[in-house]
Amino acid sequence: MFKKMKETQMRQFSSKLVGKLAGATLAAAIAFSGASVAQAAGEYEKPLDVQWGWEGPFGTFDRASLQRGFQVYKEVCSACHGLKYLKYRNLGDEGGPGFSEAEVKAIAAAYQVKDGPNDDGDMFERPAQPKDTFKYPFENEQLGRLANNGAYPPDLSLMTKARDGGADYLYSLLVGYEDAPADMQMQPGMNYNKYFSGYQIAMAQPLYPDSVEYADGTEASVDQMAKDVTTFLHWAAEPKLEARKSTGFIVMTFLVILAGLLYFTQRKIWSDQH
Repeated sequence: MFKKMKETQMRQFSSKLVGKLAGATLAAAIAFSGASVAQAAGEYEKPLDVQWGWEGPFGTFDRASLQRGFQVYKEVCSACHGLKYLKYRNLGDEGGPGFSEAEVKAIAAAYQVKDGPNDDGDMFERPAQPKDTFKYPFENEQLGRLANNGAYPPDLSLMTKARDGGADYLYSLLVGYEDAPADMQMQPGMNYNKYFSGYQIAMAQPLYPDSVEYADGTEASVDQMAKDVTTFLHWAAEPKLEARKSTGFIVMTFLVILAGLLYFTQRKIWSDQH
């Protein structure tokens, strides 16, 4: 009798164990399958390798390119994307686009910003001043999504630092719009871009030939505008880049001189020792 009970218990234990193993195997298979699908959905081409003037220990920004890039941002990008960490006065900072004080005031005054409350407790609008941050295109996220088919346009202040690939990725994205392959099923409202994860992006192509008329007469090709606005946005993400490099060069020079002085001092002090 006890033998039969023991056999029954063993069979029940074996059944539970097999069930658990089968369940674990199925879960692993589903997870692997889901990961494969997710990986396929996240495929994209490697960003182009662009040589930027600010790269390297002595690299600096091209002032003309920064000003053209600001023009592209103002006339094309600012309708949807903000720069919440940048103030208008930064456009005149050393190491920046190099706008004069009068130009900065004029640029800021072209925008109306909300201020207040006044003495009556009411909010009011006034022309922006150099001390103000760049005006955001939408009052809140809901309005931003409503205007862009449910997709909220990201802030561009740190875009070249936040995305893998940095400036190369942003430039590639701007020039990567193409007609979708015939065998690719596009989702409603999406656009084909070979440098975007999954190849489908909600943002419509922003740059077309002569989208802007450059003040300096430069031909506004898609490639030129993409390079200029990427340069401007990289400066926006790292406005103290040139100052940092300059300080680093001074520090390294000082350390080299100090190391030399210490070496010759050590030789002098221990010169009579053998």
